[in-house]
Amino acid sequence: MATMTATSTPPWATEKPTALLVLADGTVIEGHGLGAAGSAVAEVCFNTALTGYQEILTDPSYAGQIVTFTFPHIGNIGTNDEDIEDLNPVARAGAVGAVFKADVTNPSSYRAASGLDQWLKKRGIVALSGIDTRALTALIREKGMPNAVIAHAPDGIFDIDDLKRRAAAWSGLIGLDLAKDVTSGQSSVWRETPWVWNEGFGEQTDPSMHVVAIDYGVKRNILRLLAGLGAKVTVVPAKTGAEEVLAMRPDGIFLSNGPGDPEATGDYAVPVIRDLLKTDIPVFGICLGHQMLALALGGKTAKMHQGHHGANHPVKDHTTGKVEIVSMNHGFAVDADSLPSGVEETHVSLFDGSNCGITLTGRPVFSVQHHPEASPGPQDSHYLFRRFVNLIREKRGEPALAERA
Repeated sequence: MATMTATSTPPWATEKPTALLVLADGTVIEGHGLGAAGSAVAEVCFNTALTGYQEILTDPSYAGQIVTFTFPHIGNIGTNDEDIEDLNPVARAGAVGAVFKADVTNPSSYRAASGLDQWLKKRGIVALSGIDTRALTALIREKGMPNAVIAHAPDGIFDIDDLKRRAAAWSGLIGLDLAKDVTSGQSSVWRETPWVWNEGFGEQTDPSMHVVAIDYGVKRNILRLLAGLGAKVTVVPAKTGAEEVLAMRPDGIFLSNGPGDPEATGDYAVPVIRDLLKTDIPVFGICLGHQMLALALGGKTAKMHQGHHGANHPVKDHTTGKVEIVSMNHGFAVDADSLPSGVEETHVSLFDGSNCGITLTGRPVFSVQHHPEASPGPQDSHYLFRRFVNLIREKRGEPALAERA
């Protein structure tokens, strides 16, 4: 009779974490590492968008930040070369880290050129998955956006005490000028127009106006929408002087989005904006450009508790009485109570009542906090680009375009 050999069941095994998120208060969150190996210190925010993760991670406005995605499944449509927002992908302007709930799966999309993990490695973005992102979001909601270190080590070996020290020592985004790190290195002309299904991007070959865009961290789709409405767009670095801008004889001036503290960037940008406002050239600002326009007009900005990051934010346009669903990405906001006489509040967030837009009374100057180019509504806010173009056309005695196509 054969002898039965007893076998033992192996003890419960816990998978060794290969990535950590270490908060400034010493909290250590363990997960599975993906993307680039290494570490990065930054501010942690959460984004509530269900789609557009590639656009989010390449938005220069996210420089100095780790993005926690509240939607659990990220990466299932892969990545491609069309859905990026920074002007120079080699410079890797954008988020330095990413946090996901579910592990990233293989892509399932005819547009996918690579998987998210491979793309994160190429971009140098440190990421981790497999954590309770709802709990992390609740922590940010209650305590504000923490400074942290995100670290990925494939061998699972970490110096946790050093990571805690680095997280606690980082000074944060207040007082930090990041626009200088993500802006263009030199002036260039942008001609690409918006993407069309089954055709791709077009090209503006017969412009009817000239817009100079001051690049504090501009997104590609902003430039595409301007070009699509007939503009030759000249993109200039953040520290370009007013005299140089005016020497280009622009019909309109655009103040772009970007990262960091607006007051820090405003040290060199606000005097330029004030000089540009002495002319009658139409001016349009978005996000950081909106905040610095407010500073140039005498207003103030302040750091927000948890910021606005998502593609589902309701904003009311007081000039039309309509509510639009917008995309937002900002951790600083304009203090509406600080706006001087002659500066009107045009848009307001219906989530918390914070300022989302201003205009200079009687002048062709306006700006918004949200991102009208990001198409969350999907095109609720595209009219703002037509509003800007119409200010240019009005100045030249030309008929206006319909604000909503």
